[in-house]
Amino acid sequence: MAGKSIPQVLEEIAMLLEIKGENPFKTRAYYNAAKTLSGIEDLEKMIRERRLKEIRGIGDAIAAKIEEYVNTGAVAYYEDLKREVPPSLLELLQIPNLGPKKIKVLYDQLNVTNVGELEYACKENRLINLPGFGKKTQEKILKGIEFIKQHKGEFLFGDVCHEAEEIKEELRKVASADFVEVCGSIRRRKEVVRDIDILVGSGDVERVSSYFAAMPGVGEVLLTGDTKTSCRLRSGIEADLRVVAEEEFPYALMYFTGSKEHNVRLRGIAKRQGLKLNEYGLFRDEGSLRCRSEEEIYRTFGLAYIPPELREDMGEIEAAEKGTLPELVIMDDIRGTFHVHTDFSDGIDSVAKIADAARRMGLSYIGIADHSRSAYYAGGLSVEDLRRQWDLIDAYNREHPDFRIFKGIESDILPDGSLDYFEDILMQFDFVIASVHSNFTMKREDQMRRIITAMKNPYTTMLGHPTGRLLLSREGFEIDMKAVIEAAAEHHVIIELNASPYRLDIDWRHLRHAKEKGVMISINPDAHATGGLTEIVYGVGIARKGWQEKKDVLNTRTAAEVAKIFSKRRQA
Repeated sequence: MAGKSIPQVLEEIAMLLEIKGENPFKTRAYYNAAKTLSGIEDLEKMIRERRLKEIRGIGDAIAAKIEEYVNTGAVAYYEDLKREVPPSLLELLQIPNLGPKKIKVLYDQLNVTNVGELEYACKENRLINLPGFGKKTQEKILKGIEFIKQHKGEFLFGDVCHEAEEIKEELRKVASADFVEVCGSIRRRKEVVRDIDILVGSGDVERVSSYFAAMPGVGEVLLTGDTKTSCRLRSGIEADLRVVAEEEFPYALMYFTGSKEHNVRLRGIAKRQGLKLNEYGLFRDEGSLRCRSEEEIYRTFGLAYIPPELREDMGEIEAAEKGTLPELVIMDDIRGTFHVHTDFSDGIDSVAKIADAARRMGLSYIGIADHSRSAYYAGGLSVEDLRRQWDLIDAYNREHPDFRIFKGIESDILPDGSLDYFEDILMQFDFVIASVHSNFTMKREDQMRRIITAMKNPYTTMLGHPTGRLLLSREGFEIDMKAVIEAAAEHHVIIELNASPYRLDIDWRHLRHAKEKGVMISINPDAHATGGLTEIVYGVGIARKGWQEKKDVLNTRTAAEVAKIFSKRRQA
């Protein structure tokens, strides 16, 4: 069995050597050996008989590594290479037109180590100016990544929510609009989902199910039953349709929205009240109680209506019993936003174009926050760049008195916790977002010291994407988020809820602690083009999951109120 894996091991050694930039003759020797051995039918027999060196291209060094692998199940040289060069880089080779030489550039210049990080770099246009790349190559890589993502078991909410809504709207052509809804983790606004759940209330199960299975986005029908049809969409995600009678719809909507833990709690409440609750109805003895909506079901239990985002069994039942559920923030509450990049750093669009797009969205202000000078990989701004940008902002603000651009920066938090400019520059910004963009692998205590030092700086207004995570591709760095929140409360620092669907950071599970400590959040899109501004909506969904109300969110305030908050922070 070991022999069957030997060519793969040798090929990966060759790839790692090439990515590392080793001698090309050495690299080629491993490639050639892998190719040769893969064509030998009885490789294991030749290994047992110690006849490897009879094979052309297999010298002493490679033969010794093969024997080591057969005898021990590992190759020390291979393991050393994997410690020097992240083996996850090999995933990138699955992407069309991306070979080891290009991967080396990506690793050396952008510290890209996996597919998720590469996709994020493409979305931020960081490949355009890299040697050997360019805009067309970046576009091809993005298309290749989309293909790879089809084979993942989990999906970003931002990648599938629109597809779910399109299915919902399509099914409304064959069923009443009031009886078609997206359920499951998408309705609860989970940041990562496994499938799409659609519920329809209709008396014509066959018509609805057949229509669903024949939709253009369906790649394969996996299951058909009396009330359930499962398909794999062309995008790669599985979509499940359930059709129930219209009178069963409210109960099924509650049940299939979940979460499982929330449903268990509700069934327990029903049982204590002498009732039985399931996806088909609410029953007392042999009879059923008619509820026409989820609101009526909750009311029957003596509970206030619980919004889907809160249904995670994390205190929402108790709050509904006491009548203390929060009045959750909504998209219409958002008056402006921060953390927007322009073509001064790694964005595509100009200051004016970004501001115009924000105005068309109905916002009354934005905060430009391009990368600071240490972020060379993202076109970080020199002091001269800053002064040119400030002039453009001042001119735009004069021309549009009904709208305000706040002058900001996304300053790298340096390893010692300091910010990226001297005080005479920092004091000229309206706001400063302090973010970690490097040295992710610091020890926990060192990373904490670094971040808290930055928050103590009087010019730090916000802590940007506090854990540095990239969903489905990179875990956040090691920090105590509870302690970070408490430090933010002490030093009057706003915590960013980065609305990029790749981040959604701060995690919603920490937002209630922030709320309890009086820490304000700012829902920021981290936009690198005008289209990115619309991603605020993802952040609003996460804010709602974290029990955030209008008063808890900075950018629900007017520009004048925001300016006052920024000024107060400087004086604290």
